[in-house]
Amino acid sequence: MQQSRTRLGHAARLERVVAHMAGRLDQPPTLEQLAAVGHFSPWHFHRVYRGLMGETVAETLRRMRLHRAASELLHGTATLATIARRCGYSATAPFNRAFVLAHGMPPGEYRRRGGLGASAPPVPNPRQQEDRHMDTHAYQVTIETRPDIDVAAMAHHGDYEQIGTTFDKLGAWAAGHGIAETRSFGVYHDDPDTTDEADRRSDACIQIGPDVALEGAVRHARIPGGRYAVLVHTGPYAELPNPYRWLFGEWLPGSGEEAGDGPMVEEYLNDWRRLPPSEWRTAVCLPLR
Repeated sequence: MQQSRTRLGHAARLERVVAHMAGRLDQPPTLEQLAAVGHFSPWHFHRVYRGLMGETVAETLRRMRLHRAASELLHGTATLATIARRCGYSATAPFNRAFVLAHGMPPGEYRRRGGLGASAPPVPNPRQQEDRHMDTHAYQVTIETRPDIDVAAMAHHGDYEQIGTTFDKLGAWAAGHGIAETRSFGVYHDDPDTTDEADRRSDACIQIGPDVALEGAVRHARIPGGRYAVLVHTGPYAELPNPYRWLFGEWLPGSGEEAGDGPMVEEYLNDWRRLPPSEWRTAVCLPLR
């Protein structure tokens, strides 16, 4: 029992460490400072962190920074040198090497190509002729009947692209409770195109049994079953706006289907901590009537 309480305490303290680090990506705290945030001995903090989180502090920091860099390359206007400095590199050459290792191509090429995943075809202009030549099969959609799924959910507020920090905190909680992260989901309650960033609501979720006891910031939730249109995207999460635009702007109007009442659900089909972003697979699930 004492061992279980200790493990749970470590997990809760690591949640604070992850949140503290995520808020300071430009000037990350030292290991000693992070140990103090979590009230760990600086002598053993790194071993405790790696034991529960499955990666080192440096690996977490690099993953967070490179994810932010990919988003800035796709959606921002900062120069490569500026983005490199924000990732902790004093020159672009080492940043380029790190980005290539993570994403499979240099950051300049990544920006020019608009990412490395399958690019969505443009949403058609209704004034264009019907015989326009465009690839309408850049993504494949399947209709699935999915069951109810019980999950442990941690709320995230604000920029959807920053939900990875909430998943890291949820991962620390799961490790402390001895819960394997068998399936993970993001549930997105608001349309980012029509909702102010500060008002956007989402949940980081992992599947659990219906009888698992939860407390604190982690609550029990149920992802409702039913008919879903499912599109699988391969590539960095920063590129997910592409399949969303195609799903709603091209597939849905021509599908004969109607969107149902319910939030968008993403299921993350492989482990983002173990694989490069080019191999991340995400099932984008749209509820149907």
